[in-house]
Amino acid sequence: MDVTNISFVGFLFTVIMGVLLLLVPRRYAVASVAIVGCYITLGQMVNLAGLHFTVMRIVVLFGWLRLIARGELFPRIRLNAIDKTLICWVIANFVAYVLSYGTWEAVVNRLGFAYNAIGMYFLFRFLIRDLDDINATIKGLAIVIVPLAILMVAEASTGRNMFSVFGGVAESSIFREDKFRAQGSFTHPIMAGTFGATLVPLFVALWFQGGRSRLIGVIGLVSATTIAAMAHSSGPLLAFLFGGIALGAWSVKAHLRALRWGLLFVLISLHIVMKAPVWYLPGKLADIFGGDGWYRSELMDSAVTHFGEWWLLGTTQTSHWMMYASRITPNMIDLTNEYVRQGVDGGLLTMVLFVAVIVFCFRGIGRALKIVENGPLPAGITVWSLGSALVAHLLSFFSVAYFDQMILFWFMLLAMISTLSGLSVAISEPAEERAPSLNKRIQTAT
Repeated sequence: MDVTNISFVGFLFTVIMGVLLLLVPRRYAVASVAIVGCYITLGQMVNLAGLHFTVMRIVVLFGWLRLIARGELFPRIRLNAIDKTLICWVIANFVAYVLSYGTWEAVVNRLGFAYNAIGMYFLFRFLIRDLDDINATIKGLAIVIVPLAILMVAEASTGRNMFSVFGGVAESSIFREDKFRAQGSFTHPIMAGTFGATLVPLFVALWFQGGRSRLIGVIGLVSATTIAAMAHSSGPLLAFLFGGIALGAWSVKAHLRALRWGLLFVLISLHIVMKAPVWYLPGKLADIFGGDGWYRSELMDSAVTHFGEWWLLGTTQTSHWMMYASRITPNMIDLTNEYVRQGVDGGLLTMVLFVAVIVFCFRGIGRALKIVENGPLPAGITVWSLGSALVAHLLSFFSVAYFDQMILFWFMLLAMISTLSGLSVAISEPAEERAPSLNKRIQTAT
């Protein structure tokens, strides 16, 4: 869409959220951004000289104005491995994509990509500074998503999406297997369901904090589960399942290294004994959970087969990869896999850097776990829940490439993990000693 399309309600909502973001205490600023991500579709946008500013992007701009106006950019953050790798990933993606397409439109497209990635991620990095901020963010999300869950129940019951008034989503919901697939403000039911499923581990962690946090956690858990369920999609169901398995592995965390090597051994063994390659497992799981697992397996197989076409700078042509694949453009099939998408957009280097960001996130979580192992249980569970949410995302990436406002919540999770990694030394200290230590830590690490 090349024209401005923002209603009076959308404009008013944008102004209110922007002003709120400027005025509220830092700890609650993240909730203002999350509200926009949950309740305004990408159909609401302003076009400036060919640059598309969705409400989400406009509110991110408000967030950076806040950081500057309130002096929250200082002290500066010290870039850690996650930060640096993410920046390299953005640069590699930008350069490869532009060189591959060689058009001004490609430059504009990647400027939007870089704005989203750097703008969102580092906005959250500056706003979320310690474990208390992480807990406040999780609690805020638990409250923010309650109306969304209610609206998605209504959509799944009636087949009418109330968010259609904002544009960007259809009024009539997708109907499949005798069920309406609710999507809320998201562009597709899979995105909406994945959003809910990947939040579940974070809300479970609130139960262990006791008091009011326990009640908030239950509210968030019920709402997130409802959102995931109303999408009626197998992808979010698997993300929910594996996120829960990862969370339950807390009881055997002492044997985590053995579990990782054991999983690798199982995958290699399956690859050897199966008639088809191991990446056809999604197709096998589809026989149990339903969905288009065969298509996703075929997509991964096609990416391996055509490796020579995309490994250097990505490729602009994938229509010949799969004869019966759905197409989003005449030259590009529907790339329902985030890892494949990274390779197609930016080549092998971009894919490797994307995976490296995730690896460094797990490493940061592992280091934080070592710090909190003798500390309070709630802190340890919170750290573990972030890793479990990351596992849920990793599974989702095999069934969908993220788009729309889902990327906002992906970068939010990465920022929380990155912040936790930088402040982990102070987490396990007694409460009366933690404040001065954290202040000192913030001065040196953030």
